[in-house]
Amino acid sequence: MEAHLDIRPEIAEAQAEGRAVVALETTLIAHGLPHPANIETALALEAIVRREGAVPAFIGLLDGRIRIGLTEDELARFAEGEEEVRKVSRRDLAWCLATGETGATTVAGTMICAALAGIRVFAAGGIGGVHPGWQQVFDVSADLEELGRFPVAVVCAGAKSILDLANTLEWLETRGVPVVGYGTDEFPAFYCRESGLDLMFRVDSPEEAARLMAAQWSLGLQGGLVLANPIPAEAALDREEMTTWVGQATADAARDGVGGKDLTPYLLARIAALSGGRSMAANIALLHHNAALAARVAMAYAGLG
Repeated sequence: MEAHLDIRPEIAEAQAEGRAVVALETTLIAHGLPHPANIETALALEAIVRREGAVPAFIGLLDGRIRIGLTEDELARFAEGEEEVRKVSRRDLAWCLATGETGATTVAGTMICAALAGIRVFAAGGIGGVHPGWQQVFDVSADLEELGRFPVAVVCAGAKSILDLANTLEWLETRGVPVVGYGTDEFPAFYCRESGLDLMFRVDSPEEAARLMAAQWSLGLQGGLVLANPIPAEAALDREEMTTWVGQATADAARDGVGGKDLTPYLLARIAALSGGRSMAANIALLHHNAALAARVAMAYAGLG
């Protein structure tokens, strides 16, 4: 796979010197936020990572290559909606490489590519997980499988509120993935700081997180870990309101016959409408928050030598 990677010189230089690099996903640009909020957010995330002393590395597939680090013009290709952009998880990587199709990496896809490029810290929004009703339709995000396979720490605001969070945590436990609260004993629920689900592990500094990462991988354990970073209190949405919006959006999806890979973007768009745009503002706030923490953790990990 390394033969398919194009690593931007700034990132390759940083890696050669042992400096901190933070991976970033392109699905949030192509499919997560509308234009121009998507490109504005992408540039803001890069600036935040740099402010904290690390090097940002947006990851995407362009012209039959996996690009580790994107220029502003390349980011615009994902943001402007002028070309078809595939959501890229594990199953889609070979297709995009073989056909030259443009692909925006999901959490799973970004983890795979980051690991291939030797990047150990990834700032995401929220991980995917187990969907409600999975017993009838086996809808489980590939993110959970890749977390069990690749040595990348994913800094996120927990899992999306539309998911079955209890079973998402059970799935991660089965695959041996540590789910660690950053400054919290409770699993955050993306837009909301609380889920009602307790966590077994907690760290309160980037240095503690870095030592945990080093210990995990020094044992030869292959998988990654989840560093669950609650959305800032001032940007968080009310848990009861969110439950109501998720219920309405889910009912609308069933009425409209939406499922599979189209379900999550549909639900998030409906929640944005039902919340009067508050959910999108919360999403952007948590992305900023996660990028800053990921950069600090990457700096601390690089400092371990």
